[in-house]
This record gives sequence, structure tokens and C-alpha cells, in this order.
Amino acid sequence: MKPQRRPFRGRLRRGIFILPSLFTTGNILLGFYAIILAYRGRFSDAALLIFLAAIIDTLDGRIARMTGTDSEFGREYDSLADLLTFGVAPPLMAFFWGLEDFSRIGWLIPLFFTICTATRLARFNIQTSSIDSRFFVGMPAPAAASSFCAILYTVPQRSDFTAPWQAVLSAITMAALILLGSLMVSTFRYRSFKQIDLRKRWSYRALLPICTLVLVIALRPEAFFLAIGVLYTASAPIAWLMGRLKRTPSPGSEEGQLAEGAVIVKDPAESET
Repeated sequence: MKPQRRPFRGRLRRGIFILPSLFTTGNILLGFYAIILAYRGRFSDAALLIFLAAIIDTLDGRIARMTGTDSEFGREYDSLADLLTFGVAPPLMAFFWGLEDFSRIGWLIPLFFTICTATRLARFNIQTSSIDSRFFVGMPAPAAASSFCAILYTVPQRSDFTAPWQAVLSAITMAALILLGSLMVSTFRYRSFKQIDLRKRWSYRALLPICTLVLVIALRPEAFFLAIGVLYTASAPIAWLMGRLKRTPSPGSEEGQLAEGAVIVKDPAESET
């Protein structure tokens, strides 16, 4: 007996799943070509490709959720693409930029960033159903890669500086790789902005900040990308520190006196309400 063929509509519905995968494939293309551009010394162009890949990485997940085409294959494919684009391309860009002059440490620190990215993506895959969707546990890989590439976009040519400044810039680059890699595997909670609904109607007043943002990017793109990278990188540690300070009782309060071992005696005339 011949197996019954699926109706055309069912096959078409299954074919829709290719849509988010096309975005993920574009992500791989951008990451791979960014490595080629960095090898040729075009670090500004390579950094722009990583920025664009981070935007595409955000879109493919949203498109999959909006069209109902989210799948286990898509999530795994996206993670593998992210490892290449955000875990391999940026440290290789740093190596070609100037870290290759530092012998063994020049490739060990980029390797640390790659390992942290792989760890971050693996942890994200097993925690998808058990965490608050409004936050990421640890800095997301696209944000970490973009924040690092903002440095290379601001200082695309290390050879344009004198020897002392080259050493300073190299130290900043290696410190950034270590810091961003550590933040990816940390437990700091970063905003995901997934609660923003792109399908609802927005007020025309929203055009003003959007146009202002476009103007700033057009006038000083290097300052914009660097500022966004620094602010987002510092946002979660600052929020954690502020939360800790709010929970710390002041010495003069009742909680503070109890924490210090003081005995508080209430007036018997006071009634408990």
C-alpha cells in the first residue's frame, strides 16, 4: 500500500520553517565574511558586519515566534551560528588587529572569549524554559561581541598610534575580552527587551527619538556604538549593586540594630496592630 502523500497545504506549512533559518544562515555569512575582512585589515567594516549580525540574530527569533515557526532545530542551528559569528569572529578580529604580537597570551585570551561564548550558549539552551524571558542570565553573546567590536570600530588601526599607546590599546583590548567573556558566564541579569511588541501600533511621537538616534549614528557612529556597548555592559552589574545596597539595612534602623546584635525593647503601652 502506497504511503499517503501530505496535502500541499501541509507541505507548505512545513516549508515556512525555512524562513528563520535563512536569517540564521545570513548570520553565519556575516560572521565568516567579518573574519575575512579582519584578515585583510578592514576592521571597521568587519565590526559593522558583527553589528548587523546581532540585529539579524534578534530578528530571526522574533520572526520564528511571530510566525509560529519556532523549532528545536532552529534553536540549535541558531546557537551554532552564534558561536561562529559572536564567539569566533570577534576574538579572531582582535588577534589580527594586534594581539598576535603578544606570543602565547595573544591567542589564549581570545580563546578564553570563545570558550565563554560556547559555555554561555550551552547554558542558555538548557535554561530556556526555566528563566524569566524578560532577562538574560549572563550577558548575551551578540551583545558581548558587539560591545567588543565597538572598540575595534573606534580604533580600527592600531598602527596609527605610537608604541606606548599601542601597548595601552592592546591592554584595553585584552581586558575587554576577559571582562566580556566573564560577564557572559556570570549570573548577572541583563534586560532582553523581548517584551517590546513590534506588532502593536505606536504613537507618532516615537518617531522623534528614532530620528534622533539615526542622526546620532550618522554623525558620530563610533561614539554611539561605544557608548551603547559600555552602558549595556555595565547595566547588569550596576543593577545588581543597587539591589544589594537597597537590601542592606542602615545602622540606625531596627533591622540594622538587630543585625548588630542590639536588643530593642518596645514600650509596653504600644499596641500591636
